[in-house]
Amino acid sequence: MTSAIQAILSQTAIVFLTILMSCTAWAKEISGRVVAIADGDTATVLVAGNRQVRVRLAAIDAPERAQPFGNRSKEALSKLIFGKEVTVKVTDTDRYKRTVGIIMLGETDVNLEMVRLGYAWVYRQYVINLPRAQALQYSAAEDIARREKRGLWVDQAPTPPWEWRRRK
Repeated sequence: MTSAIQAILSQTAIVFLTILMSCTAWAKEISGRVVAIADGDTATVLVAGNRQVRVRLAAIDAPERAQPFGNRSKEALSKLIFGKEVTVKVTDTDRYKRTVGIIMLGETDVNLEMVRLGYAWVYRQYVINLPRAQALQYSAAEDIARREKRGLWVDQAPTPPWEWRRRK
């Protein structure tokens, strides 16, 4: 291979890696203003380019709208983030093509805050995808909310949303 061809390939590789790294960085974190709250675990974030991104809060599950505490859960999430600038630490894309992630309001983990307030369950099936220390923090927050009868935990035996959905 001639040195000219090697130089071109080297430059092409550098350009490709730069593009790849910038795409990877975008895929891990997005920022914008919250413009809609669908329920206690789904929000819409307006990002650069006036693009709306529907975000499913990772590792938690809030009551469905028609379920007891569904409206209160939605109101709690709205009070926390509606109209505010947030950063979403993207963890996945779900089967409905929603971005799944941890919503951060400054240093506050909004997903965790919903559990602390008693308006969401830790979604055991998915919390295992978080780092162990963070997963334990979520579980501890749910235990405290339950013990202190916060939010939906005033009910003696609230039905988890995944069971409620299965029955419907």
